[in-house]
Amino acid sequence: MTGQLRLDDHLQRYSETAPHALAVAAAVDAIAAAAIEIADLIATGDSADASGLTTGRNSDGDLQRDLDLQADAILRRCLSRLPIAALASEEMREPQIGDREAKICVAIDPLDGSSNIDINMTVGTIFSILPAPDDLALAFHQRGSAQLAAGFVTYGPQTSLVLTLGDGVDIFTLDRRAGCFRLARSAVQISETCEEFAINASNRRHWDTPVRAFVDECLAGVEGPANHNFNMRWIGSLVAEAYRILTRGGVFLYPSDARPGYGDGRLRLTYEAHPMAMIIEQAGGSATTGRERILELSAQSLHQRVPLIMGSSNEVQRVEELHCDPLLVASISAPLFARRGFFRL
Repeated sequence: MTGQLRLDDHLQRYSETAPHALAVAAAVDAIAAAAIEIADLIATGDSADASGLTTGRNSDGDLQRDLDLQADAILRRCLSRLPIAALASEEMREPQIGDREAKICVAIDPLDGSSNIDINMTVGTIFSILPAPDDLALAFHQRGSAQLAAGFVTYGPQTSLVLTLGDGVDIFTLDRRAGCFRLARSAVQISETCEEFAINASNRRHWDTPVRAFVDECLAGVEGPANHNFNMRWIGSLVAEAYRILTRGGVFLYPSDARPGYGDGRLRLTYEAHPMAMIIEQAGGSATTGRERILELSAQSLHQRVPLIMGSSNEVQRVEELHCDPLLVASISAPLFARRGFFRL
């Protein structure tokens, strides 16, 4: 890995390109430093601080683990050294207003997928960097398309940082010996088509008809309208699912469904769906609720939830078609005249 471009060199070049670039670069550098510390904490394994022990619930009602709080504290400490206008975190009830003269705002999910710690699966950190508006009360009510940068870190067999600065997607891997991130892949592109889909199939009975119709098409394989076979994946960690899509294509679905509390989806718009959508689109993919482009949405509250369907553009487009055309869904679902029905030729 020695000799590959270092993240700090990459950020130095970027810092000279745009009005907000220096502030954005400094924030990414601080998050990278925090990620190295979090990776070390997770890697200890037998540490009581990294045990994944549940300590209660966060301000939005989700289970909160000790490691969630540890990661949040590390990130906030590293970012506190910078001029940041407003900071939001999954572990905070309300945004924290900072330097009113600063140029950027930062939203973080300190430890996505923390429930996977118990089974030694990949977890990660997600972040979004936005311009500071004149009214900081609106800092995290901007459209996703306003983001200046976004990224996530995966803590797995390797610690990798996926980053977009608005001009494509690059992946950096932690060089533990040197204590820095080095470029592993540049200008990442997602294939338009795919052979993998990810969804929690145990919730099928709760899905809306368009989601069931899409999954049925995937399961039909070469005999269905997709005309090729799919493999199904489900990790339950957003960062792991996104990393897989970036490296080998695929589509991920976390739709709304009929369960109590899931009617508006489950992922948070500001610090999960928005940054992931920016990354996926910058890599040539698509991200939608099923009916609306994620980056066109603006949050009405910090912890607003939203459905998220993202990945290879052809498959995401098909999900949107099924959501937006009731007649199409009816034709597929009809027991006698569907593509896989009794009268199929």
